[in-house]
Amino acid sequence: MLFDTPPLIQKIVQAFCAWAPTLAVIILFKKLKPGINLKNYIKSFFSEKLRIDLILIGALAIILSSIIPIFVLSITSNQPIGSFFSLSGYSLPLAILLCLIAGPLGEELGWRWYLREELNKKYSFIKASIIGGLIWAFWHAILWFIDVAFMWGETGRSFIIFIISNVVVMTAIVIIMNVILEKNNNLIHAIWIHLCFNLIYVHLTNIDIIYFVLITITYTITWAIFLIYYYKNLKLQKHKKQIKNQ
Repeated sequence: MLFDTPPLIQKIVQAFCAWAPTLAVIILFKKLKPGINLKNYIKSFFSEKLRIDLILIGALAIILSSIIPIFVLSITSNQPIGSFFSLSGYSLPLAILLCLIAGPLGEELGWRWYLREELNKKYSFIKASIIGGLIWAFWHAILWFIDVAFMWGETGRSFIIFIISNVVVMTAIVIIMNVILEKNNNLIHAIWIHLCFNLIYVHLTNIDIIYFVLITITYTITWAIFLIYYYKNLKLQKHKKQIKNQ
């Protein structure tokens, strides 16, 4: 962006950087998981059969949480919904491919593959999810400064709201992912949820700080719903399963 390189080149570099978490785990794997075969370890996170209902629930949670603020902006500003989206010169198939490679595939093998498992060993579900969300959010911190510098050029209160929104939204997405992965531990669910978010977020245009206030509210409501479901259903099921095994 600084050197005004073509958008496609920027995407390629971004895609390469997005693989840092996974590359770190692979490079350090023998020390992190001594005596375990890397190939078998990766396979274990894709072994459970995908559930269509969870795929739909994950997509619906992300789409509604991200799009409802756009509907509100459209009504309040009297602008068509389409005016808030742009493919930035890419065809839709290419946009999907870039969004998939530039985040979900590269990041999730590190965050929800290795980090989630390790945090779950040490902390309760909610604490592990919040810590995982904060780590994931602050890993993106450089993008906060790039987005503000190149999208609005605003600092002060707007910048603080933007940061808070990013932290809340990313932590919420981690909670959504973790609840679904508790139901079905196939990493494709997390990759899919991440892709749904990226496809919406990276193609937003013509938005202001109000959008980030609204999206903070919608994602807060969404993660609260998922947590209520977890503690009322999943936790109860796990407790019953433990008693049965005893």
